[in-house]
Amino acid sequence: MINVIGLGYIGLPTALMMASHGVEVIGTDYNKELVATLNAGKTTFKEDGLDELFDAAVKSGIKFTTEYQVTDTYIVSVPTPYDKFSKKVDACYVVSAVKTIMDVCPKGATVVIESTVSPGTIDKYVRPVIEENGFVIGKDINLVHAPERIIPGNMVYELLHNNRTIGADDKAVGEKIKALYASFCEGEIVVTDIRTAEMTKVVENTFRAVNIAFANELAKICRHDNMDVYEIIKICNMHPRVNILQPGPGVGGHCISVDPWFLVGDYPSLAKVIDESMKTNDGMPDFVLNRIHEIMKENGITDISRVGLYGLSYKENVDDPRESPTIQLLESQERHLAPPIKSYDPFFEKDIVPNQYHDFEKFLEETDLVVIMVNHNHLKENMDKLKGKIVFDTRKCCDLPGTYRL
Repeated sequence: MINVIGLGYIGLPTALMMASHGVEVIGTDYNKELVATLNAGKTTFKEDGLDELFDAAVKSGIKFTTEYQVTDTYIVSVPTPYDKFSKKVDACYVVSAVKTIMDVCPKGATVVIESTVSPGTIDKYVRPVIEENGFVIGKDINLVHAPERIIPGNMVYELLHNNRTIGADDKAVGEKIKALYASFCEGEIVVTDIRTAEMTKVVENTFRAVNIAFANELAKICRHDNMDVYEIIKICNMHPRVNILQPGPGVGGHCISVDPWFLVGDYPSLAKVIDESMKTNDGMPDFVLNRIHEIMKENGITDISRVGLYGLSYKENVDDPRESPTIQLLESQERHLAPPIKSYDPFFEKDIVPNQYHDFEKFLEETDLVVIMVNHNHLKENMDKLKGKIVFDTRKCCDLPGTYRL
């Protein structure tokens, strides 16, 4: 039996996927309301295919509880935020979970850390917890790192098809956990050591962050001298060895906007390119805010309440607001003591920010300048309704005449 610890954006789909493929699974989370919702037969966030996967897992016998189980395999999938001052990983949730596992687990159990951590985190924080409880790693407890590799909006498909990495002290233990993930994963599963597994996950997201930062920096340069960054990128990408990404209003989610900071925090004198790239991405919401001010001034708009932000999630077609550029922009605006800009997002039925609208028609009726922060399918289907509005498109998705861009 597998005890999955943490039933959030990663832990829940993982538990459901294993259960639906014949693995006996009990999911554990300290959040009583979340567990109650799952036990009532409802999922806790929106995701294509998640409800169907949930139904299949329930039919296969998955259970949800707030209690840690006595079993031989644990998968820890809890959040790993970073300290915004030091930029180092905050492993408190992982440590807390492992401590509780040590209170109930039998000798011979395997603890799999699926949460994303910086290189050396397991050595520094997890091993001491196990040893302090009198267990000998490799003899009494086996330790494995199997970092997740999925993205909101495409979780179910990527769980099935993405390649995986298993880091273990003992290759035989690694192969055993590889077989567990192979119960559902059709991608290649590589077994390596723990520190390499830690590093590869962080490096993957850092690669993406640096490339996004290059596009965002180009947007700033081109805006400074009134050049069309999109035309420039299109022409450059005609070169067979060039593939520049599209700029955007910032970077959100828990991966690209967070994981690279782990390297900056641990290697501050070495991770210079990464540091500057992250600062560039983090500065995009303020850049967008400045563009809003310029567009308002150009069009004679003096009332900030006539500006509306479309999209609160960090990416299209998900209800995930973690590190959302829109929310970062609103927080920045709040620091200037201005009344909050109105916002709308079809994926959020409850308020998550002040001055949030839940009726798209009313949102448009009370808005002169619409700022597209997220390119939801909902917007694509309703783009014609923006006619007559001043549109600032940060995602290059609107072709209406006169549309402003980054």
